[in-house]
Amino acid sequence: MSREVKFVKKIDWLSILLYFLLVGIGWINIYSASVTESFSGVLDMSQLYGKQLVFIGTSIIIIILILSIEAKFYERFSSIIYVIALLSLLGLMVFGKNVNGATSWYGIGSFTLQPSEFAKAATVLALAKYLSDIQTNINYFSHQLISFAIILAPPLLIMLQPDAGSAMVYMAFFFVLYREGLPPIYLWIGFTLVLLFIITLKLGYIYTIIGTLVFGLASIFIIFKKELKRRRKTTLALTSLVAAIGFILAVNYIFYNVFQQHHRDRFTLVLGLEKDPVKLEKIRKTFGFNTNQSEIAIGSGGFWGKGWQKGTRTKGDFVPEQDTDYIFTTVGEEWGFAGSTVVIFLFVFLLLRILHRAEQQKNKFSRVYGYSVAAILFFHFAINIGMVIGLFPTVGIPLPFFSYGGSGLWGFTILLFIFIKLDANRINEW
Repeated sequence: MSREVKFVKKIDWLSILLYFLLVGIGWINIYSASVTESFSGVLDMSQLYGKQLVFIGTSIIIIILILSIEAKFYERFSSIIYVIALLSLLGLMVFGKNVNGATSWYGIGSFTLQPSEFAKAATVLALAKYLSDIQTNINYFSHQLISFAIILAPPLLIMLQPDAGSAMVYMAFFFVLYREGLPPIYLWIGFTLVLLFIITLKLGYIYTIIGTLVFGLASIFIIFKKELKRRRKTTLALTSLVAAIGFILAVNYIFYNVFQQHHRDRFTLVLGLEKDPVKLEKIRKTFGFNTNQSEIAIGSGGFWGKGWQKGTRTKGDFVPEQDTDYIFTTVGEEWGFAGSTVVIFLFVFLLLRILHRAEQQKNKFSRVYGYSVAAILFFHFAINIGMVIGLFPTVGIPLPFFSYGGSGLWGFTILLFIFIKLDANRINEW
């Protein structure tokens, strides 16, 4: 049996099938959301569905190229790929094209390219390379710092564009680090800081400091009383308590000087921070409009939906960004609860499939890469779905393989199919 035949047999065709099902269903909904009465063919490049079909065709070429390259290439040149990705993000400051207030694209005529979509795969490669190094031990603080630096460098550059949604995705990597042995204290610190931030905005810093002091001192007393030998931990706890109070005092500065106005408005809407009903209603009409229209559209679909191209909210352009961030509203209105459940099932099935194959990897580089892919896809999927049904504020995170856009589709395709290539090569010892 030839080497090529063996490779074809080892490819995870089920994941590929799920990929094309999601891409295909996504295109059907993009078509429904963007088709007009002046229809002139599915390849009409003046329409979004025509452009997306070209992006899908280009993705097939990308898939063939990825699967044709030796698996060792991705590990061997991961650092170089990562540096190129960082340089592409830096280049936006000079050559970037401003769209809707964000300099996130390179413009070549009417064609635009968003490097942040490709930086995800580059970061996954770099992190997998570092963690799989025989000299790396994630329990060492210095190695933890290097891992954090690899993860945080791209989102810091992305925030300068500014693009908070794309930067937020990199939080998913910390779950991968946890899977690889990162002490859980970091997750607790992150969760605590987010909780303190929200409570401080909601209640004010005085009440939050009082609550933190009561809880912190009570915990320290219990530790100290239980065992005198734990005085070192008590000192650490006191230091953490002081740091927490310092963070609480800095919340207002962060909120009013670091966050942009549209970020503040979204927090105000979700947390109900504005007491003036007139101002709150104005914010709701501005930043709650998308979510309200999305919820109405999805709710109007009922169980079976209104039918393909029969969605009145979809055809009436009630939901902004319905081809991109809010594409799932088309599914909910035209295909109903049943169709939405099928789409969610396909995503969950793909995620579970990736996790299953990642756990089977003999090579640590491949395993870390697989878990990173699953984490990023899950973050996008969960936040996007939560956004369109009102669980999360609008943050500009697309639905993988569904939302319109060449950069997004190509980025997710590269991310997934590098893992499929690594997985197909897992029997071979590197």
